[in-house]
Amino acid sequence: MRERESQFIDHVVNINRVTKVVKGGKNFSFSALVVVGDGNGRVGFATGKAREVPQAIRKATEAARRVMISVKRQGTTIPHEVVGHFGAGKVLLRPASPGTGVIAGGAVRAIAEAAGIADVLTKSLGTTNPHNLVRATFEALEQLTTKDEAARLRRAAPEAEVVEEAEPATGPLPEVEV
Repeated sequence: MRERESQFIDHVVNINRVTKVVKGGKNFSFSALVVVGDGNGRVGFATGKAREVPQAIRKATEAARRVMISVKRQGTTIPHEVVGHFGAGKVLLRPASPGTGVIAGGAVRAIAEAAGIADVLTKSLGTTNPHNLVRATFEALEQLTTKDEAARLRRAAPEAEVVEEAEPATGPLPEVEV
């Protein structure tokens, strides 16, 4: 089982202390936001909540492995520019030439590295809330399509009827009186 665990890349994006006020005082617990990927186009995220930080991270990691998605890549980058929205979070992902690296902030960087995207330019617009940024980034990654998929979808679309126009008469031009 250790070999299987080592093949995943996991990043703890955010840890939040949650306090619940009860009759006898305050109960503290921790919530963790974790991104997990295999470095080869599959990535997922989840939150875990527990009384102690390590257990919250473990819960989130296990949940993230169960909900991984496949990311379309073109070499070491993404196929095209895309914008993802979630709540007030807005994330722009733009392909980059080889050798550029991951130009991104904390939450988006964690996702790109876990998915195996080595060259990408990103900009987070709007909120800085890590939960919304992660969800906006995943929404953007789900929109990605390759050229082959786009071509296949276009060919599969029902073609509109083409109205053929009558061919113009060929030959000498008619004489017109002036």
